[in-house]
Amino acid sequence: MLRTIGAFLIAIAGIVAAIAAGAPLAATLLAVLAGAAALALGLPGSEGKFRSRTISTIAATSTASDESGLRPSLEELLRVIDDPMLLVRGSKVATANATARALLGDHIEGTDVRIAIRHPAAAERLVGALAEGESSTTRTELVGLGGSDRHWSMVATRLADGSRLVRLADLSQTRAAEQMRADFVANASHELRTPLATLLGFLETLEDEEAAGDPATRQRFLKIMSGEATRMRALVDDLMSLSRIEAERFAAPTDPVDMLRIAEAVRESVSSLSQKRGSDIVIENEARATIVPGDRPQLTQLLSNLVTNALNYGRAGAPVRIRLEEGGGGMLRVRVIDQGEGIAAEHIPRLTERFYRVDAGRSRSVGGTGLGLAIAKHIALRHRGRLEIVSKLGEGTSVRVYLPHAADTEASGTD
Repeated sequence: MLRTIGAFLIAIAGIVAAIAAGAPLAATLLAVLAGAAALALGLPGSEGKFRSRTISTIAATSTASDESGLRPSLEELLRVIDDPMLLVRGSKVATANATARALLGDHIEGTDVRIAIRHPAAAERLVGALAEGESSTTRTELVGLGGSDRHWSMVATRLADGSRLVRLADLSQTRAAEQMRADFVANASHELRTPLATLLGFLETLEDEEAAGDPATRQRFLKIMSGEATRMRALVDDLMSLSRIEAERFAAPTDPVDMLRIAEAVRESVSSLSQKRGSDIVIENEARATIVPGDRPQLTQLLSNLVTNALNYGRAGAPVRIRLEEGGGGMLRVRVIDQGEGIAAEHIPRLTERFYRVDAGRSRSVGGTGLGLAIAKHIALRHRGRLEIVSKLGEGTSVRVYLPHAADTEASGTD
């Protein structure tokens, strides 16, 4: 909705500007509204192209007059652009829209552009004559403007009177996503490389006839190799699960699922681990209804990941509780509570990051892949819910999942 409103506001500004410059009304309407429609519908590449055309129109009309000598207000034209925009004459900022003033300060109009945009690369581009053969439109990436982690693309277009129209496009989210992808690939490669190196090392050892001839040594090596191969398979399975969940994130599940029955099924599936840890799994239902619209396998995976974590990191012999209760706002809250060592506050915001571990050595020793909480968070988000982690050192951890109640609380086909 916001994209659509913004697109057609820009279209109106473009029409006003083009008509003021003397362009034919019919052609202007068709060209500008077509571009706005493409932007509103999110067609590939439409946003950058349409913004560029709109900025070019503003640049062309900012110095053009119609037959009556009138010209559109540049401030009005810039106001409808949601990116920070400035008009620079000489070395001074002549005009800045509200977004630019919010980023750079209300004082920037009338000041030297080198003071308004405090960045060496910006000053080099915005002050001085164009170099020979240089395009009238330049693009410069600015890192650190408005914060150490902010990235901007500065597009400066020289107008007919020698002034420059400057737009700042925020690339921070794009760069953060690129860095996240790079980190993910690096972490996944590292996690796979470790068990592979172990397997290759033992295989080389077993190729030695003397080592392979000792049954006890061979058996010990094969057990280690089997464990590493199992760990590698678990990691690949989790990577594939995460990929599927992200691919389906825009399709909200609608099948009625009973979370109480999910909890009972998970208790049964992890019974061997709970017996090994000497920890009972206690289910407590305090909710008025436990039916949610969902994907049964994914919700089972979510709860299984949380209960397995609670068993592995909770105190041996202490119970793990699965509590279903009203979460307010039409939400069911599912809490998995352990009585472990707890987690320091500085780690909690990062626990759902892929491959983030508080104690990497302990996580690997219990067979963790570093993806369990990331998968749980993405499943909750796909179900239009959320995941929260509350922990206190020395007392334990409570992971809370909020899921919307089904409109019709009668479950069908949930067995």
